[in-house]
Amino acid sequence: MSFQKVEMSHRNSTVPDEFILTRITHRPELQLLLLGVFIVIYGVAMIGNMSMIILTKLDSRLHTPMYYFIRHLAFIDLGNCTVIYPKMMVNFVVEQNVISYYACAVQMAFYIAFIISELFILSAMAYDRYVAICNPLLYSAIMSQRRCHVLVGIPYLYSVFQAVMITSKIFTLTFCDSNVISHFYCDNVPMLLLLCSNARDIELLIILFSALNLISSLFVVLVSYLLILLAIYRMHSADGRKKAFSTCGSHLTVVVVFYGTLLFMYLQPKSTHSFETDKIASVFYTLVIPMLNPLIYSFRNKEVKNAVLRVFRYQCKLCT
Repeated sequence: MSFQKVEMSHRNSTVPDEFILTRITHRPELQLLLLGVFIVIYGVAMIGNMSMIILTKLDSRLHTPMYYFIRHLAFIDLGNCTVIYPKMMVNFVVEQNVISYYACAVQMAFYIAFIISELFILSAMAYDRYVAICNPLLYSAIMSQRRCHVLVGIPYLYSVFQAVMITSKIFTLTFCDSNVISHFYCDNVPMLLLLCSNARDIELLIILFSALNLISSLFVVLVSYLLILLAIYRMHSADGRKKAFSTCGSHLTVVVVFYGTLLFMYLQPKSTHSFETDKIASVFYTLVIPMLNPLIYSFRNKEVKNAVLRVFRYQCKLCT
């Protein structure tokens, strides 16, 4: 690896030209099998999320607040897996998976922005379900187009601000001689181990913002579903309860899977915590969940199934 000397903050700092990303597994006999599995999962995630974006855009009956949020969730999932996995899959066919200094910074920034955006989009969707079930008569007035844009726009701006701040702080510090990242993509925590300068401040900043993002978004989700459960409990009609559960069933499934994975990762005891378990958890919430989300919304949602049939029939008419 070559290093170049640059002037930073009136002092000489060592900046690596490139980093080496490690493999998910070091067992050679599993490399081709895992490559095939990741190609299939990534392909399903790409097709599923792109289909959800196109479907919710084309079908006028899906031009509702709920599907507006689903479209943005699909966009985030698409970006989240795309910023990591095409580069990661190169690791299965080359001896060393090298990523340039600036490409690593870009990958980290996009990853942070997408993962934070997903947290707050899911909480916005929980609020949307709360309004739909607890205030159905005022739903259209409360969930106006302007409010939907605000509920999506603020998380995007906030996540981009946080991504730029954390990435710029890490990549303006001094790196040591080692350029091997103990992860299969440029994540902020493994990058801290490569820093020579005191990284305590940026480490505390990452912990603070991670806790704030997770707790605040989860708080909105939990409060929304607590109020939803109270509203369902007060319903006297069995059909009304069934309809209410079906309304939020898909979103609740996505929330449980996504937050469950993050909580498993962040609440592990230090004695059992390792980068190997981090890799497995990272694969789950950056690739498996983006694949599952459109499938959950497709198989558990009659409106999506009907929209697929309408689009398919319309295309068949055009062909004939």
